[in-house]
Amino acid sequence: MTPETDFAPVKSYSSEWNDPVPVGPPIDTAGAEDSPFVMPDGNTLYFFFTPDVRMPVEKQILDGVTGIYVSKKDDDGNWGEAERVVLQDSGKLSLDGCEFVQGNTMWFCSVREGYTGIHWFTAEYKDGRWQNWQNADFNPDYQVGELHMTADGKQLYFHSSRPGGKGGLDIWMSEKMENGSGGQIGDGNGTGAGWGEPVNVAEVNTERDDGWPFVSEDGNELWISRDYGLWRSKKVDGKWTTPELMFSPLAGEATLDNDGNIYFVHHFFRNDTMIEADIYVAHKK
Repeated sequence: MTPETDFAPVKSYSSEWNDPVPVGPPIDTAGAEDSPFVMPDGNTLYFFFTPDVRMPVEKQILDGVTGIYVSKKDDDGNWGEAERVVLQDSGKLSLDGCEFVQGNTMWFCSVREGYTGIHWFTAEYKDGRWQNWQNADFNPDYQVGELHMTADGKQLYFHSSRPGGKGGLDIWMSEKMENGSGGQIGDGNGTGAGWGEPVNVAEVNTERDDGWPFVSEDGNELWISRDYGLWRSKKVDGKWTTPELMFSPLAGEATLDNDGNIYFVHHFFRNDTMIEADIYVAHKK
């Protein structure tokens, strides 16, 4: 699919950004690129890729290509060929996605050998590659879905359908517990940093699905996905404002670099069926 054949082209509803365009090759392909995450300097882009969205997950885990990928810009500012991020031992199966990177640590969700269902893991970037992956599950009562942490590492934003919300998926926030109490992230040895009881971010939630949070580096913008669009809330006097629609339709999972350029996934549908997904970018004016 291309913008010319798109039945529902995405556009900007804000004067702050130009209309979004596909990132293009070599990142965007005829398959599905999803869940983008750009590093703050804007030079490294992680995303999830699967060659065919119609393929069930039972086959994706076996196809040898579905998973997390990374692309880096060259000296001329062009994106390089994407490479798969290997997060499993050779000969063992895993299906990894929903990646979040902070410094030399990657959080990602995974379905893999030895575990039942979806679990959170971390990996360490060392000696030029991601390694030392280990289980990093949160307190199961928190029901942590896709997540983002503030730049100082002290607040965890995530979506969840846990009880006590407004309905559907809600955005929740948990504070890091310096003494290690509260909900625990494991490090493979039964220890880890604790997270306090989640608080519903009521200012940004509705009775519908509000999910896939992203917090800007300065901590003053909270982006969420809702109603097939991207919405932004600003922090004013320490409180989040009512979100405003920024990009729609079929736009989700925002991620921003420090120049304010926003990357997100745009889905393509035909006859009410998703057939492809590409990474788009809207450049800050």
